[in-house]
Amino acid sequence: MSGPILVLVGARPNLVKLAPLLRAFGKASIPTIVTHTGQHFDFNMSEAFFRALSIPEPDVHLGIHNKSRIGQAAEIIGKLEKVFVDHAPRIVCVIGDVTSTLAGAVAAASADIPVAHIEAGLRSLDRSMPEEINRVMTDSIADWYFVSEPAGVEHLLRENQPREKIHLVGDLIVDSLREQEEDARHLEIWRRWGLECGGYAAITLHRPANVDDPQAMAECLEVLRQVGERMPFVFPLHPRTRRRLEEHGLLEAFNRLPGLHACGPLDYLEFLSLLTGSRLVLSDSGGIQLEATILNLPCLTLRDTTERPMTVEQGTNTLVSRDARRIVRLVADVCEGRYKKATLPPYWDGHTGARIAQILA
Repeated sequence: MSGPILVLVGARPNLVKLAPLLRAFGKASIPTIVTHTGQHFDFNMSEAFFRALSIPEPDVHLGIHNKSRIGQAAEIIGKLEKVFVDHAPRIVCVIGDVTSTLAGAVAAASADIPVAHIEAGLRSLDRSMPEEINRVMTDSIADWYFVSEPAGVEHLLRENQPREKIHLVGDLIVDSLREQEEDARHLEIWRRWGLECGGYAAITLHRPANVDDPQAMAECLEVLRQVGERMPFVFPLHPRTRRRLEEHGLLEAFNRLPGLHACGPLDYLEFLSLLTGSRLVLSDSGGIQLEATILNLPCLTLRDTTERPMTVEQGTNTLVSRDARRIVRLVADVCEGRYKKATLPPYWDGHTGARIAQILA
């Protein structure tokens, strides 16, 4: 073995998966260089996660800040060239489907450094989502595919990727959640708003399809109004969502929603505590669909497609778009005990990091 593995991260979903991966690499005596792009520029969306998850400070920080996706990708690629020269990594490991993922893979491939893609093969089949483009393009140039569920293997084989490069290993989110679950439950963050465990909904929205268009966001607020009439809900506002509420002139309407308890971004342990104490979750996040299934927590996803079909087929997730009538009906099912339960897929056992480390070692 010569040279370290460079692990590239840049956004909240990456950081949640980084903690168990680094612990597994450490146990396998794999040298690593953690490089943080800075894609998430809000402290609670990034650096606070290093603290909450007990992750050492990154070895390299590229200092990317609030720019367009194209601007971020171009700057990441340009700055990684010097990092590659300085540290001579033998493998570049990218995680998930954010801008940093694709930019890191392109930079590594251009420098003739092998690429390992963690969470490979996921597909929503919706090319209007930037994340879908990132997934497909990253997988087109990767050398190792670490897949979280069987559907990912099928997608990669259909795309003519060699079977020997594809490894079904599970999902690092499972590792991280299981490591933090007990501490999260003891935190009891719901008491901050005077709520009871099991007596509220947890809600997040940030996808462009839901927040960039004023009409779509107005439809989301109508969904929240009807949910809030049934039960209180906590809404940690993503910086993007807050900006769009202000730009669309909807912030006042948002603040008047019945049952609303709004707050800023939460660190991972705080948000996990919020989930563990909730009755159900409404979201458009890919990661939260997975976390809800692991916790056997009813999840209504305000999207038409998902890159995680297992959360619908075996889990607690239901795709509901912005259909207020259907959502209210499902909320009633949850409250009256009629909603479906989860069965965990294979390899969702908390040992994903160890399997990845064994293969790369």
